[in-house]
Amino acid sequence: MYAGHLLMANRVFNLQRGNLIMKAIRLLLVSFFVLCVSTTNVVASKGSDKNPVMDQTYLQAQAEVLETFVAIAGSIVAGAGHGYDGEFMDQLISFHAYGDKFVEFNGGLSFDSAGNEHNERQLFGEDLEEDGVIQFAARAGTLNIAVYYGNVANLTFISDFILMHKVYGEIRVENLITLLFVKTKGEWKLVHEHHSPVNE
Repeated sequence: MYAGHLLMANRVFNLQRGNLIMKAIRLLLVSFFVLCVSTTNVVASKGSDKNPVMDQTYLQAQAEVLETFVAIAGSIVAGAGHGYDGEFMDQLISFHAYGDKFVEFNGGLSFDSAGNEHNERQLFGEDLEEDGVIQFAARAGTLNIAVYYGNVANLTFISDFILMHKVYGEIRVENLITLLFVKTKGEWKLVHEHHSPVNE
């Protein structure tokens, strides 16, 4: 995730405002996403080349993945600059299904479970200023969630993050990001991440 998993513009999440606001925001985001996906599916379904696996829609699963992604973003915002082993960094790590199959590609390098956990705790918990997430945003129109077989989801977007780094000051992160989720024991967990810079 190294500067990833960030969502929705201009600090949507301020966890200190209470769970009620968070629930309302999540409900609005999920409702909006379901509407967007429904509209997209109507347009896409007019094609004649049908593939049952590719064309199957899992609206409930898409909403669950989006809700998980929103919670990941909330953990990053709340934990920014509050320590390597802080409560919200622990929460962030809990969204991963670490093991031998987990791989992160970031900055031209490959990281295993231990490397990913260290990178996320270090960047978000230690390297950022306290409350150092200025903007969590996906570039407009780039967030997509594709679900396969009801228990595998591919979330992709182009990030537009602004972070306040303790050493480098304000940094903007514009990456092509792919997050692969698998539903296990009723929860969506990250099993792969890929981050690469946008070439423009």
